[in-house]
Amino acid sequence: MKRLFRLQYNAPVTITFALLSLLALLLGRLTDGWTNTYLFSVWRSSLSDILTYPRFFLHVLGHADYNHYIGNMMMILVVGPGLEEKYGSRNLLSAILITALVSGLVYWFLFMGASGIVFMMIVMASLAGMRDGYIPITLILVLVLYLGNEIVDGLVLNDNVSQLTHIIGCVCGAVLGLRRR
Repeated sequence: MKRLFRLQYNAPVTITFALLSLLALLLGRLTDGWTNTYLFSVWRSSLSDILTYPRFFLHVLGHADYNHYIGNMMMILVVGPGLEEKYGSRNLLSAILITALVSGLVYWFLFMGASGIVFMMIVMASLAGMRDGYIPITLILVLVLYLGNEIVDGLVLNDNVSQLTHIIGCVCGAVLGLRRR
């Protein structure tokens, strides 16, 4: 019997990240928020607390609610495969881990929670179009629109979404994207 089609796990880092984030969201619902607080959020906890260290990385899997998850995953699933193709899965995974650690440490020092991989990917994808020292206008537009929106949201909204981490993600994406060139 001839197969009509085959599924391809075409972007392993991107797909795995989306699935792990979905698992974190479901665990949050099943545990009435316990896992969100103790595994998928960063807060000023004691360095003797063994869970402090994994939270520096795991916080990027946590989302405030289903709408926050869907918004981030739609962008990650659109932008991530192209980044994996351009930079490779290992480089994208290292960019995610570096962004997670940087934003986790910033929030640990500032007593807040965190997430921001989508913004790192958006900026890295915009930088992928950079050639011979020319700065793509799309990069400038992305930075102005997203950063401007996050600054405004951070000032006027109280929605349990970490706008500062999104800004940190933009900065990490710019630095990592330029370094990977």
